[in-house]
This record gives sequence, structure tokens and C-alpha cells, in this order.
Amino acid sequence: MAASMPRAVFIASLVAALAMAAAGGAAAARGGRVIHLRFYMHDITGGPGQTAVQVVKGPGPAHPAMPGSHFGDTTVIDDALTEGDSAASRPLGRAQGAYTLASLGEPVLWVSMTVVLTGGAYNGSTIAVVGRDDVSASVRELAVVGGTGAFRRATGHVLWRTARMESRDHMVLELDVYATVPGASPPPPPRAAGAVRQEGLNLFNL
Repeated sequence: MAASMPRAVFIASLVAALAMAAAGGAAAARGGRVIHLRFYMHDITGGPGQTAVQVVKGPGPAHPAMPGSHFGDTTVIDDALTEGDSAASRPLGRAQGAYTLASLGEPVLWVSMTVVLTGGAYNGSTIAVVGRDDVSASVRELAVVGGTGAFRRATGHVLWRTARMESRDHMVLELDVYATVPGASPPPPPRAAGAVRQEGLNLFNL
């Protein structure tokens, strides 16, 4: 009986520590702030104003759902982000990264990119986005996995929709970003001279 006491005390202490950690995590979650941003991404794979360039021709088999494409095709992007769905709309930043054709049979891309904000209240901050883009789905959900500036240690998700095909080479995507940042995250960095005014951004703080 006496020999079992240290073990009982240890288990009780462990349970208490786990409960405290869970409570602390819940408190941190309650102290987080959700930031909602909406913008349009212009992926232009050819012609004037090209922003997406294929850098790897996949060695895999021809893709049954995407004629002319192969498993493993990889494209690097520096896509414009705008306030509205027109390329002539107010610029808000760039989406810089890459996507890879990652399914043998479905039209699925693996996306890894950084949203670089260049206007408004979050000018100079970035958001890291990673996930699975099933082109055939009307709405796709990707993950927010971090960021810098006002989005340091951010978590959350992106609702990703195809708004329209401007042309064969120009796809317009609508992105709704929901990023939760810890309560102690730094405020937005100071705006540089000539930056877009805050009211010009299509964003909402929830």
C-alpha cells in the first residue's frame, strides 16, 4: 500500500498538470483575435502579364482529368492580389509560392504560398498558407500555418473559390482568410509612405 502511494501521487500530479495545461490552452484560445481578409488572386499562366511559370515538367504519367498535364508538374507563382475580381482593381499584395499536381487521377494541387500584404492596415505582414486544392470543388479549404508581423503565430483557414476564368490562361480566385492571432501578437506594422489607405482594404476584424 505504502509503495503505491508515490505512484498515486505522481498520477494525481500528472492529471492536475494536464488539466492546468488544457485550461491554459483554452484561455489562450479565448484571448486570440480573428482577422478576416478577402481578396482576389490572379493566376496567369501565359501571355502578357504572366505570373505563374512551370518549373518542373512532372515525370509521372499523363493526367486523365487535366489534358496536357502530368503528375508532379510544379509551377512557381507571384500572383497579384486585388480588392475586387478585376485585375485593374486596387492592389493589396502578392501570393508567392508554388503548386504541384499531386494526384494521379483527380485535379488536385498541393499549394504552398506566402500572402504578402502591401497595402492597408496590415501592410508589410505576411500569411503562410498550405493545403490541398481540389480544382473540381466549388469551395476548397486550405490551412493558415503561420505568418509574420501582425500575423505572427497565426492559425486558421482559407476558403478558396474559383471566381471566374478571365481567359484560358487567367484564373481569378476568391480567397477568404480567417486567421486567429494570439492576444499578445504585435499590432500591424507602420505603413510605408504612399501605402494604400486602410479603408481601401476589403477586410473585417471580427
